[in-house]
Parts: sequence; structure tokens; C-alpha cells
Amino acid sequence: MALPVETFFLHPDAQGTLQQQIQQMIAQGILSGRFRTGEKLPSTRRLAAHLGLSRITVTIAYTELLANDYLTSKGRSGYFISENAPAPPQFTPAAESTDAVDWTRAIGQRFSGGVTPVKPQDWNGFRYPFIYGQADATLFDHANWRLCALQALGQREFTSLTTDYYDQDDPKLIEFIARHSLPRRGISARPEQILITLGAQNALWLTAQVLLTQRRHAAVEDPCYPALRDILSQSRCHMAPVQVDHQGLVPDAIPDETDVIFTTPSHQCPTTATMPMARRRALLDRARALDALIVEDDYEFEMSFLKSPSPSLKSLDKDGRVIYVGSFSKSLFPGLRLGYLVGSEPFIREARALRASVLRHPPGHIQRTAAYFLSLGHYDALVRRMSNALHNRRNEMEHAIKANGLQIAGRGAYGGSSFWMRAPDHVHTGDLAKRLQEKGVLIEPGAPFFTSDTPPQNYYRLAYSSIPSARISDGIALVADALHHTM
Repeated sequence: MALPVETFFLHPDAQGTLQQQIQQMIAQGILSGRFRTGEKLPSTRRLAAHLGLSRITVTIAYTELLANDYLTSKGRSGYFISENAPAPPQFTPAAESTDAVDWTRAIGQRFSGGVTPVKPQDWNGFRYPFIYGQADATLFDHANWRLCALQALGQREFTSLTTDYYDQDDPKLIEFIARHSLPRRGISARPEQILITLGAQNALWLTAQVLLTQRRHAAVEDPCYPALRDILSQSRCHMAPVQVDHQGLVPDAIPDETDVIFTTPSHQCPTTATMPMARRRALLDRARALDALIVEDDYEFEMSFLKSPSPSLKSLDKDGRVIYVGSFSKSLFPGLRLGYLVGSEPFIREARALRASVLRHPPGHIQRTAAYFLSLGHYDALVRRMSNALHNRRNEMEHAIKANGLQIAGRGAYGGSSFWMRAPDHVHTGDLAKRLQEKGVLIEPGAPFFTSDTPPQNYYRLAYSSIPSARISDGIALVADALHHTM
């Protein structure tokens, strides 16, 4: 029996190459039971015409499925579902049941309900995406990343690909961080003082779990990275928001009972303020006087394209009280989820044990791929290319903001990838964002960054990491027009 060509279609949201999409379509048809053993597939010519593709594309897909035993070929008769193809799962549907559990009582600790902003999954379908932290496909080095991934998949790398490191990490990646990444921030660390994490957020979570209890106090910047506030709430510690000014966190405003201080000195999140050297030293003095620890989230230091970055707090620390959080997710791509912790050995030992009990270690293949990409110089070349592009976009953005009379509340003196903006006091930027989204413009409302139960509603963030320079001026004009109509 031949399968009708009309039963074959490519999903509009499918990922991968066209050949891969055809393979997935047929494999899913087999695994779901829609296509059965012995049934004949449409000819490559018919299926290509039906899907609007070239015949060679369909032929390559059929050949791959043939090699994987999903299909079999019978000379001039065509392609058929193989006798050896995976059989669809056999199961008897369970009778529909009611949920008799009182989940409001059964759940012992709640993790939902945070205020971390959520970006649209289809953000790159918007013409003016002024959103933060997303990768720009036009800047990323796809070819060399692919080559490094293939190298990490090679037979010579079988151990790094397949081994269970338990609580350890890829030695090549650790070596690069210790010998190249950290010295650029003035930090010297042994391998025993470095731990790979699933991004900076995972590093912050591990740190909070190790250092904080219900009896301890944490000082956090206000406004700050919303996910950090969620993490600290889950730790059930006493959390004290400390307002920031144009130089970042104010040391004298940190409460006396503080045990751990969380700060973003290179580019304060979200105001982009850079903490000057005098204040960095004052913060270290304040922490020493309180016998407190400092957690330094050093995100975006690579994007200091206006001038050389300031030394990290960790490099100035003589007491071992600073724990350093670094990440490759911002400078490579957010889906990588690869970061690291640097701290005194007793702290890293506990963080390592906690990580091992939760997820063992980040995947070895990802670690080795990143190690190759970094060590072969591709990362440095990528950062230079991104810095140049962001510098041009920043100039375009500043010009457009000034031309349209918008108010900047904070701009990074060293670079970065966003502006912290202030609208007139009566403007609710959450409502503004909804109206702009209908015009293809994405902005980030600022309220979720504040700790207060009644946060100011007139702040917002405009990022330029994911929008081409040519679209910035028109996008800013739309923002200004929308604000004008709220007057």
C-alpha cells in the first residue's frame, strides 16, 4: 500500500535543515504508528514537488533514513517502511482519573511566582527587538563553533564525551579559565578553586544554597537582577535591598547584620553603572568590617569597548572573602548555559558537592567544545567582532535617543549592551510594552528589577545586542511616538 503524498507536510516551526526536517517527519510518522511496516513512500520526485523542494533534498533525506534502517529500497519499486524500523510503543490508554491531592497543602516549598521577566520565544520575529541577552545570529561564528563541536565528538575525544566526571570538570576548560580568562580580570586561581556551572544563574543558586540559611542576612542591589531575588527568596534568608546610585552599590548603606553582599560592579544590573576603584576598595573595607562575604557577578566585562575594564573586586581581595561569578553565556550565546565560580577552596568544595548531588556536572561534550572554541582563539575574535558591532549600535542608539528626546537613566561608561531608561512619572511601561509589541517593538519594563511591593512603573530597558544598526533609529522613533501619546 502506498502512502498518499498529502499525508506529508513540514511543520512551520520545525528546526534544522530541510533534509533533517524530512527525516524527522517520516521518523515521527513511523514512531506514532501513522506509517506502518511495508508501506510505500511517495517517490522522491512526487514528494519534492508536493513540498516545494528540490529532488536532491528529498533524496538525501531518504538515503539517511535508509542508512538508519527506517526505510528499505526495492530496486525500481521505490522506498518502503523497513521491517527493522522502530515499532510504535504499545500501551493501553489509562482511564481518565481525577486528582484527589490537595496540592496547596502537599507542596512544602514554592518556587513559582517569581517576577523574572519573560521574553517572547519568537523575539527574533519582531522587527525592533530592544531586548537584552539574546544571541545575534549575524555576529556568531557558526562555522568554527561547528568545527569545534565536531572535534569534541571525534574518536580521540571519546573519554571527554562519554565519561562521568562525577564532581569534576573538563580539565582543558578549567585550564583555559585559570590561565587566560581569570588573569584578564587580575585573578589568580588554582583548578581546585574553580567550578563549572550551568550559567551564572546556576552559580548564584549554588552560592546562595551554600552560604545562606534562614538566620543569615543578604544585601542585594536595588534595582537588581530579578532572578537573583527569586534565588534569595527560596533560600529563606533575610534579604535587605540596598539602593544603588550612579556609581553602583553604596557601601555605607549596607546593613550591619549583613553576612553576604551580592553585587554587579562591572555593569550594574540593570542601571549599567560601573563601580569606580575608590568605591570598590570602600566596599571591600565595609565587607571586612562586617566580616561579610561578597559575591561578584562580573557579567559583560568583555563588552567594555569604550575603555579597558576596571579590575575585578576579586583581584583586589586580600582576604579571600570575594566569590567570583563568570559566564560564557552572554558573550557566546544564552542557550550554552556555561559559567563558572571562583572562590576559596573550602567554599568551592561545598559548591562542588552540592552540584554533584543535583546534576553531577555540565555535559562533557559542551565543556570540551567550549574549551576548543576558547583555546583556538575563536572566542577572542568573536568578542572583538561583537564589541565593534555593539559600539556602532550604541552610537546609533545614543543619537536616536537624543533626537527623539528620550531620557537615559543609566548608561555604561565602559560599554555594555543596553541603556536604562526613564519615562515620565505617569507612564506605566508595562502597558507601554504591550502597545509597542503590536507595532513590532520589544522593550523591557523596569518594574520587575525593583524589590519594593510598589516599584516605580516608569523605568524600562533598551538593549541593542540583537537589533541591526539600520533598524535602531526607526525603532526608537516608535518608542518616542508611543510615549508621546501617553502624555
